[in-house]
Amino acid sequence: MNEQLLAAVTQYGAPALFGIVSIAAVGLPLPITLLLIVVGSMVSQGAMDLWWALGAASAGSILGDQAGYAIGRWGGSAAVAKLSTMFGRKASLEAMEEKLREWGGPGIFATRWLLGPLGPWINLASGTAGYPWHRFLIWDVLGEVTGATLYISLGRVFSDRVIELDAVLGDLTWAIAALIVAMFLGYQLWARLRRAR
Repeated sequence: MNEQLLAAVTQYGAPALFGIVSIAAVGLPLPITLLLIVVGSMVSQGAMDLWWALGAASAGSILGDQAGYAIGRWGGSAAVAKLSTMFGRKASLEAMEEKLREWGGPGIFATRWLLGPLGPWINLASGTAGYPWHRFLIWDVLGEVTGATLYISLGRVFSDRVIELDAVLGDLTWAIAALIVAMFLGYQLWARLRRAR
């Protein structure tokens, strides 16, 4: 599928990029980080305009995130369950809502670019939990613009090492996620021990 996505972006440019990231933001598992890095490489080679690439990636992601939020808000748990089976994933909506309550706006921001696989589920959970739309929109826009800028810029700088960069970023993302979980669990343990005393 990676080759087909790259071929579409190569042939159709920013409109294809916009469509692909929109669909991925709703929940279809696509390698968006790698795609944005490759787009950055295309920008460095003059095959795509930087501002069109940044605009298409940011706007497409934001539109997809807003669609996910709307599905959660107005479709409720039934729509989320149907979407989960359609995309071949099972989402624990209660677990995502709990994460949303713990993380709040910064969690929405982080799942736009750092913890990307959680993003579509946080969108749905934000809607079902009734998270205020205007706050969701602000954190969403900040996160998606940050993510598009970061990954396209990395692709521009490391144009000749795209695959290696994607592997390093994937490992780094999981390492950061593990560190966040370890810190959270450590804090929970510390709080329980303190209460027990």
